[in-house]
Amino acid sequence: MQIVFVALLIVIGVLLFGFVIFFHELGHFLLAKASGVRVNEFALGMGPKLFGFQKGETQYSLRLLPIGGYCAMEGEDEESDDAHAFGNKPVWKRFLVVAAGGIFNIVLGFFLMMIVLGQEDVFATTQIAEFTEDSALEAAGAQVGDEIVEIDGYAIYTDRDLTFALALADPTQISMVVRRDGERVDLGTFALHSETLEDGSEMVSLDFYVEPEAPTFLGLVRRSATDTFSMVRMAIETLKGMVTGRFGLNDVAGPIGTAQAITQAASAGLSQSFGQAVLNILVIIVLITVNLGVVNLLPLPALDGGRLLFLIWEGVTRHPVPAKYEGYVHAAGFVLLIGLMVVIAFNDVFRIVQG
Repeated sequence: MQIVFVALLIVIGVLLFGFVIFFHELGHFLLAKASGVRVNEFALGMGPKLFGFQKGETQYSLRLLPIGGYCAMEGEDEESDDAHAFGNKPVWKRFLVVAAGGIFNIVLGFFLMMIVLGQEDVFATTQIAEFTEDSALEAAGAQVGDEIVEIDGYAIYTDRDLTFALALADPTQISMVVRRDGERVDLGTFALHSETLEDGSEMVSLDFYVEPEAPTFLGLVRRSATDTFSMVRMAIETLKGMVTGRFGLNDVAGPIGTAQAITQAASAGLSQSFGQAVLNILVIIVLITVNLGVVNLLPLPALDGGRLLFLIWEGVTRHPVPAKYEGYVHAAGFVLLIGLMVVIAFNDVFRIVQG
């Protein structure tokens, strides 16, 4: 029976992953329609078309593979004399249409976060409630009632920030700032207790508890917004870590690695209940959609952020980059992106095989 549940949860995970990509394209679609851009086709799914219908200027299609969708706009990648073509609209309208995909991903993360947090009996805060026996944090000068506001230079707004910062911290030398009676107090640099992980690395072992917060509807909305913002910051910090070498290829997962993570989360959740397994998957999907939104807005060729960079250039200089040259840049970026995805996919398979 558990195998059936895991299989069902994997299907749910795949469908949710496809919905994340589809929602991204929906952002482009809705802003294109609102901006008067002609959309030739809006598809749910990819691959061979199962069926479709024409409504107005747009063909709406359902395609075989439930892995996203696309929004094909007139004049998006080629010249067009149509007054409603994407390329013939003002720069600011095109900017909004292009940016909408990534923004919609982050907005989706907010609503999914509300579903996840809506199941919580209490919310965790960043205010210290009590210490365990022989607490290293207490010995460093922290007090009950202190609110943790910074760890190793990383600003702490929510317990999610706190968990992320402690997970990245070096237990032998961690710096911390707290707020006490309205004043910032620097605790300096000190060592915390640690535990050894399976890969041999050391991770901070928590020796304190935080105050709970009773949930309310307004509190849920506020908390969902701050937690989504925390995930955006986490995505940016992770990207910075990849550039600086703090994170390597083994810290990156592609679709295969993501599917494995979803399976593991589902299996872990099933030990409690089917509902908990679904919630575990939702947390991963929130992380995926927020990361997709952030990465897609990066100013890199082949991504929406790369297109935005060309639009900014056009808006500033009043002269667009010739379409063929922009096409060359995006094509080169696309080839590099596909190459990176292949490398990540092979690495995912290697990690799974090696356990």
